Amino acid sequence: MRDDRGVNHRLGLAQICLAGVLWGTGGLGVQIVRDHVPMSVLTISAWRMGIAAVVLLVAVLATRQGAAVAQLVRTRPAYAALVGACTAAYQALYFGAVVAVGVSVATVVSLGLAPVLLTLGETVAHRQAPSRSRLLVLGAALSGLVLVSSTAGLGETGPDPALGVLLAVGSGAAYALTTALGRPLAQSTPPLALTTTTTTVGAIVLVPLAVLGGGPGLTGDATAVATLIYLGVLTMALAYGLLYAGLRTATGSSAVIATLLEPVTAALLAAAFLDERLGVAGVVGTGLILAAVAGLARPSGPVAQTVESGLSTRT
Repeated sequence: MRDDRGVNHRLGLAQICLAGVLWGTGGLGVQIVRDHVPMSVLTISAWRMGIAAVVLLVAVLATRQGAAVAQLVRTRPAYAALVGACTAAYQALYFGAVVAVGVSVATVVSLGLAPVLLTLGETVAHRQAPSRSRLLVLGAALSGLVLVSSTAGLGETGPDPALGVLLAVGSGAAYALTTALGRPLAQSTPPLALTTTTTTVGAIVLVPLAVLGGGPGLTGDATAVATLIYLGVLTMALAYGLLYAGLRTATGSSAVIATLLEPVTAALLAAAFLDERLGVAGVVGTGLILAAVAGLARPSGPVAQTVESGLSTRT
């Protein structure tokens, strides 16, 4: 049984890591859309969540999981709505930060806060300090983030770095809250049903804001349309489905550390396509983040207790 738990934990982390890689391509996608059409980040976010919601609803009908969606809405409507609203807030604030300060810095700052906040939350919940191995993993991850962000501004950055950092901080807080609130739902609701419900709520929140935000809401540009579809299907519908599937067996703090593959992916893409160079420090930072993710394969301390207690309810 213990071996099965370890395998399930690693599988959950693998799913979350893949979600992080997909999210890492989102910032570049926003830049591509805005290079072709002067769309506001709110409009892009609304399209992303709207497209994802349509795709997910079709998937729910095709797999006959409508009953699971209905049960979630009936039994925990406020909880599901809050997770959806936080998801919308995280996304809109993140895309705003990308435009204001650049892909690398926005991604690094946004995700840098989340593991700290969630580790603190788990420490308080368990009334037990994190183990040395967990602190080592967290320290390596945050050190990597600092190194990546220290070189992210060597190339082209956005026009308003101060505003961008503030938006990224808000995005990171919203992401931490989304993960903390989403994990209990993920353990009692099929991933497709949960992703569909929260994404639909997010789309309902963002569409009116996008209308008020101004700028073109529609475009006939083939590149922009293709990129919006990519953002909706892969970086939203698939990525969040993977996140919620992974959260069934991985803790919240493990999840956000695993998704630090997002800034690694974003930084590499920004260096390749947006002239946001990494440099030696950025390469070292990327290595530290990857090492931290590898260190999550074996849960320990209160984290292991959380994993085992969560799994024991289903075995």
